[in-house]
Amino acid sequence: MTRAVRTIGVLAPGRPGILDDTEPEPGPGQAWVRTEWSGISAGTEVALVRGTDPQHRLSWDGELRAFLPDGERAGYPVRRLGYMEVGQVTESRTDALPEGTLVALAIGHRTGACVDPAVRPVVPVPGDLDPLLGVYLAQMGPICVNGLLHAAAALSGPAAGVAAGVGGRHVLVTGAGVIGLLSALLAVQHGAASVLVAEPSAERRAVAAALGLDTVDDAGGDAWLAVKQAWRHGPGDHGADVVLQCRGHDVALATALKALRPQGVVVDLGFYQAGAAAVRLGEEFHHNGLSVVCAQIGRVPRGMAADWPRTALAAVTLDLLRERGSDVRRHLVTDVLPFDEGPRLLADLAARRLAAPPLQAVLRMDAG
Repeated sequence: MTRAVRTIGVLAPGRPGILDDTEPEPGPGQAWVRTEWSGISAGTEVALVRGTDPQHRLSWDGELRAFLPDGERAGYPVRRLGYMEVGQVTESRTDALPEGTLVALAIGHRTGACVDPAVRPVVPVPGDLDPLLGVYLAQMGPICVNGLLHAAAALSGPAAGVAAGVGGRHVLVTGAGVIGLLSALLAVQHGAASVLVAEPSAERRAVAAALGLDTVDDAGGDAWLAVKQAWRHGPGDHGADVVLQCRGHDVALATALKALRPQGVVVDLGFYQAGAAAVRLGEEFHHNGLSVVCAQIGRVPRGMAADWPRTALAAVTLDLLRERGSDVRRHLVTDVLPFDEGPRLLADLAARRLAAPPLQAVLRMDAG
């Protein structure tokens, strides 16, 4: 038995739309969640709308874990976009999810879903939190916390806590999108000696400043020099201890590498869809003995998995939202719009038709 739902997907490159889909009826141990809010992750979703993500250009070999020029590629329609949802449990066949519970989970922009908490992370949204902010609990917040964990593992080893990579350190964040701003706020909360956000957009620097974050203009690619002038540790030793790189652009990675002190670490949270012509591995990377670590939400650092399931990452996110939630709601969530307007927004973002793209758009979902 199945149940009809509506979902936002991509019919063909450049053509997002609303599709009719189905979900199984809840069985033992499962529950039905009616979606109420769904956040748009513009970078990831626009790549799928355009077809510029690697899975549509190359074939992914899951066994070799390598992209190959030949073989089967991802196709269209893409039936599921998004990973930032909040919904209410309306029917339940598990004690883990009582009816009426508000939860955060990653099910995509769809009006409802059958959920098994033993298979996918489901995070309760507490009553003292603005329910819309629950969109950050399932995956977006954990992405940022995982970045701090990777810094901790790189600088202090796998037994380190989440603060060990930033506590008492000088932290540069490249990019003032949602991931960059949440990462910067997490670094402040977890005891960074200083946090600086490098961002080329004046509008986004203004958002960072409104959140109480120091910023530097990287429109000309020379923010690294301001960082090295600001943070001087000794002769021949200037710059950031760690950079949280939060833009999917090679120029941002180039800035990150140039801004590091010797033997510093870039933790890269960006999703690159092209080459990296601006990155010169024979320059600072080589001469300063630097490290680049990819913090991808599919895995926490080696040796930390037992202590850091997705729910633990969400708990750290919740601590931040309890402390700074009103600021996040006021300054990051720029657009709240009906579910039916989601495809139009994604099409406009993909075609770069918006003079002022939303920082964070959230869809108000229909019942289903």
